[in-house]
Amino acid sequence: MSQEDTFHELDRQECLRLLAKVPVGRVVYTRQALPAVLPVNFCLDTDDSVLLRTSSDSDLVRAIDGVVVAFEADEFDTETRSGWSVVVTGRATLVTDPAEHERLSQVGPASWMPLRSPVFVRIESEMVTGRDLRGHA
Repeated sequence: MSQEDTFHELDRQECLRLLAKVPVGRVVYTRQALPAVLPVNFCLDTDDSVLLRTSSDSDLVRAIDGVVVAFEADEFDTETRSGWSVVVTGRATLVTDPAEHERLSQVGPASWMPLRSPVFVRIESEMVTGRDLRGHA
């Protein structure tokens, strides 16, 4: 980082605006008592929660349903040394309500992987933090 680079914290609304621009992020959770990170496609719901679509029998669902996880997404440009990173921390829950599942089937994220028995996982946006770096190449 040079002296001309500028770094600043982002407020919640700016973080959510940036999150809505990118299709892929990373879920950070615990698997077999060790840290794990998994890239996933996602979208934001109307309540600002992060929505994932995965298979009902996935290891991810078993690992994160009902626990607090982190979700991170970012965007960087190596030429300009600029970018941003946003982290959402909150409880992940499997969507079990049939009406909500139907609604999310229409507006939720489409999985990039073929899924059998697709389900939705909601990560509440209890804590949202972000930072922005504007470099001078």
